[in-house]
Amino acid sequence: MQPYQLNPAIEPQFASVNDYIINHLGSNVPLVEKIGHYIVESGGKRLRPLLVLLAANACQYSGKHHISLSAVIEFIHTATLLHDDVVDNSDLRRGKDTANAKWGNAPSVLVGDFLYSRAFQIMVEIGSMPIMAVISNATNVIAEGEVLQLLNCRNPDTTEDAYMQVIIGKTAMLFEAATEVGAILANAPKEQQEALRNYGRHLGIAFQLVDDVMDYLSTAEEMGKNVGDDLAEGKPTLPLIQAMKAASEEDRQLIRKTIRKGGLDDLKPVIEIVRQTGAIEYTQEKALAQADLAIAALAALPESSFKETLTLLAHIAVNRNA
Repeated sequence: MQPYQLNPAIEPQFASVNDYIINHLGSNVPLVEKIGHYIVESGGKRLRPLLVLLAANACQYSGKHHISLSAVIEFIHTATLLHDDVVDNSDLRRGKDTANAKWGNAPSVLVGDFLYSRAFQIMVEIGSMPIMAVISNATNVIAEGEVLQLLNCRNPDTTEDAYMQVIIGKTAMLFEAATEVGAILANAPKEQQEALRNYGRHLGIAFQLVDDVMDYLSTAEEMGKNVGDDLAEGKPTLPLIQAMKAASEEDRQLIRKTIRKGGLDDLKPVIEIVRQTGAIEYTQEKALAQADLAIAALAALPESSFKETLTLLAHIAVNRNA
C-alpha cells in the first residue's frame, strides 16, 4: 500500500497533485522536459507532498492551493535528488538509472535548477509571504546541510551531534517545511503551526535514521539503490559512528580506514561489525524516539482522520524496509 492510500479522503487530492506536477513540467527546451518527467515519474512515494495535504486537511483547510503547494515541495525535493546524485556520483535511484547516469552531470544539475525555479514561480502564484519565507529558508538550510555532509565525507572523527546536524538540514528540513506550510495555508493557530513544524522535523529525522539502517540491512532490490552506497562514498552515518564507539580497537581501525578511502572492499566485514556491536539497534531506537516525539507533537491538533494518518505515517516510517 502506498502512503496516500492510508486515507481515502486524500486519494483524489493526491491524484490532483500528480496531475499538477506533470502539467507544470513544461519547458521550451525538450531535454529539460525529458529529464524532468523521468525523475518525477520514477516511482517515489511522494511522501513530502502528501504531508502538505495531510497537514492542511488536519487544520481544516478548504481551498485549492494545497495542491499547488504540494507540487512546490515535490519539485524542491526532486531538485535536491538530481543534485545529490551528481555530488555522490550515484548511478541508481529507486531501482532505475539516475538522471546523471543517463544524460550526464551538467544536464542533471541544470534541470535541478529549473525545478527549483519552477517551484518558486508557483509559490509566487500562491502569493503567501509567510509560506515563501518558510520554503526559501528551507531550501537554504538544505543546501547548507548538503555542504556540511560533503565536509564530513571521509572523516571518521564525525560525531553523532555533527551527523544529526547534517540530517536535520538535508532531510528533516523539507519534512518540517511541508507540514508547517500546510498549517500556514490553513491559517491555523500558531500553536498548531508549531506542532506540525515539530512533527515534520522529528518525522524527517526518524525517516533518515531508518534509511541509514537500511544501507546495512536491505538488498538493492528493496532499497532501489546500491547496498553500501553510504560506505562507498565515505559517509559516516550513525550506524558507523556508533559501531566505532562500541567496537574493538582493531575493528574501529578497519571502519576508520574504510571511511577514509571509501569504496566497498571491506563492505562485508564492516557490515558484520555494525551488526555485532548493536549499532543497528542503537540507530533504530533513536529513530523510534524521534517518531514518538513526532506523534506527541500532534496533540495540539483537533481529532480527525488526517491526524490519525499522520500518526500512522510516523509508525510506518520506522517500520519499513524500503
